[in-house]
Amino acid sequence: MTQIVTHSIFEGFAPSDFDVFTIPGLEPRMDALISSVRPKLNQLGERLAPALSVLCGEEMFAHVAKHARRTVNPPDDTWVAFAPNKRGYKAHPHFQIGLFSTHLFIQFAIIYESTSKSAFADEALGHLESIIAQIPAGYVWSGDHTVPGGTAHGSLGRDALAALLSRLRSVKASEILCGIHIDRSNPLLLDGEALIARAEETFETLLPLYRMARK
Repeated sequence: MTQIVTHSIFEGFAPSDFDVFTIPGLEPRMDALISSVRPKLNQLGERLAPALSVLCGEEMFAHVAKHARRTVNPPDDTWVAFAPNKRGYKAHPHFQIGLFSTHLFIQFAIIYESTSKSAFADEALGHLESIIAQIPAGYVWSGDHTVPGGTAHGSLGRDALAALLSRLRSVKASEILCGIHIDRSNPLLLDGEALIARAEETFETLLPLYRMARK
């Protein structure tokens, strides 16, 4: 007998989810984040980890940010990360979906704790022209996951991208992120199933970067 897997409908993100990051104080903001945003990130993790596992050719595990180390400053963003390790994601190349107060992001990430930064930088610099050709112009590059902004691929330029990758190789605290930003006012965010489809499409576009990082 074939087992039919059913999923609960994902409702998407409302303006109130983004407003969580304007609540003053660590405890009140965390209470709101835990009650309203985290359940949606957990649901995204459950929905997208199987599809990402197929896409990447290895089991991917969802990790929802807990912000457990914070004692004073409330978080300015939150996310679910997908990595090929059940215990954690920070040391590994991974994918993220998350929110700042201004936008939702869907991206590939190598953050400062990663042990594969130099190897990825070497691989990416060796395939710079193919990366420039494959990444859509509207995708955004960043060198710091704590900053909400970034530079669109179409306006970054070859030299600037090479510099970002070279910094990843030589600077201990360096990071690199690439993906899409969806403004909080975009109606797509209210259509959860369409948003999941957009996330899958984005992950597929970013897959060449992930494969370089996993070599």
